[in-house]
Amino acid sequence: MQLHRDKSLLLMVDFQAGLLPVIEGGQEAAGEAAWLGEMACLLEVPVWLTEQSPEKLGGTSAPLIACLNDYQLWQKQHFGAMAEAKFREALNATGKTQIVLCGTEAHICVLQTGLGLLEAGYELYWLCDASASRRPQEATLARERACASGAVAVTADMVAYEWLHRCDTALFKEAHQRFLKPRSARPVRFF
Repeated sequence: MQLHRDKSLLLMVDFQAGLLPVIEGGQEAAGEAAWLGEMACLLEVPVWLTEQSPEKLGGTSAPLIACLNDYQLWQKQHFGAMAEAKFREALNATGKTQIVLCGTEAHICVLQTGLGLLEAGYELYWLCDASASRRPQEATLARERACASGAVAVTADMVAYEWLHRCDTALFKEAHQRFLKPRSARPVRFF
């Protein structure tokens, strides 16, 4: 299975201001998500965000929102976004079949969303470097469970280069100038 940008949607689950400070590796995960979100916007891959009970956990992290020039925001009460009828119907209406999934907490909302996506027949790509939990071992177990159920583990760089597909286009040159130069950690501060 290879990712294609015309079939893809990037789904960021619950990168919320009230939650990120207690997530082990939360800043790094949000930074990777922001980087890939910017790339997705450049490549016209839809970016969707979810928020779990924002009145309690706060909205999506402002620095993450600032990195995105286009996105759709969904508020939810179920841990798994696919249990929300309006979300499920809207996702189906997009015609997208490949979902790149990331967020917090990996072992709760991200996992339940991922399992719901797999059950509904979507190709699921678990974005390892942008999924985190309060306890790292739970994020690892969530990824392993998702992959045992049919998800494919990927990194932000893997996704970006598969979406770009080739290096001899104007789009690649623009992406390279803006996003693909060698990097270590993402410079965005999320809390």
